[in-house]
Amino acid sequence: MQTISGEAAQSLAGAPAFLLYLVAAFALVAIFIVLYSLLTPQREIALIRQGNAAAAISLGGAILGFALPLSKSISQSRDLVEMIIWACVALAVQLAAFFLSGLVISHEAKRISEGDLAAAWYLAFTAVAAGLITSACMTS
Repeated sequence: MQTISGEAAQSLAGAPAFLLYLVAAFALVAIFIVLYSLLTPQREIALIRQGNAAAAISLGGAILGFALPLSKSISQSRDLVEMIIWACVALAVQLAAFFLSGLVISHEAKRISEGDLAAAWYLAFTAVAAGLITSACMTS
C-alpha cells in the first residue's frame, strides 16, 4: 500500500511532459495565428482591435479548427516531433479550407473587413468542420 505522499509523487511524475506539451501547444497556436493572419488577405487582428465582430468570429473559428486536430495529435503522438508534424498538417488543412471557402462565397476578405457576419460564421464553421475531419483522420 502506497502512502499519500507516494501517490502524489506518482501522480505528479507526468508534470514535466504536461508542461512541455502545454508550452509547445500554446506556441503552435500562436504560430498558427501569425501565419494564418499573414497568409489570409484580411488582417484579422487589426480588424478585431477595431471592434470588427466578423473578423473575431472568423479567426476564432480558425483557431478552434486548428486546436481540435492539435489536441488529437497531442493525445496520440509518440513524441513532440510527431505532434509538431501533425500540427503542421492541421495548419495546412486550415489554410486550404479558408482558400477553398472562397469558391463558395466571393470576396470573403472584403466581406469580413466590412463586418459581414454571414461570411464570418460560414468561415468559422468551415474551419471547425475541417478541424473535426482532420482530427478524425488522424489515426494512431
